[in-house]
Amino acid sequence: MRVTSKGQVTIPRDLRETFGIDANSEVIFGIEGGKITITPRHDRGRQADRERLDRFLAALDRLEGSGDQTMNADDVMALTRDR
Repeated sequence: MRVTSKGQVTIPRDLRETFGIDANSEVIFGIEGGKITITPRHDRGRQADRERLDRFLAALDRLEGSGDQTMNADDVMALTRDR
């Protein structure tokens, strides 16, 4: 896509249909991980999903490095099967 001199771009039809962006609907621009995002404004279900995913990713970040690095997959399987 090319950005016009007014800063406009066309959102491809398949993406508009997939994400429910209709003519005259409002969208929210954001920044995630250094990338620009666009989200339908009144899409509460997707917003709730995004918030859950953000909480999950934050939990994974907190857990990073907390596991036993000496265990291999067979040890983990034996440990979980014995419960």
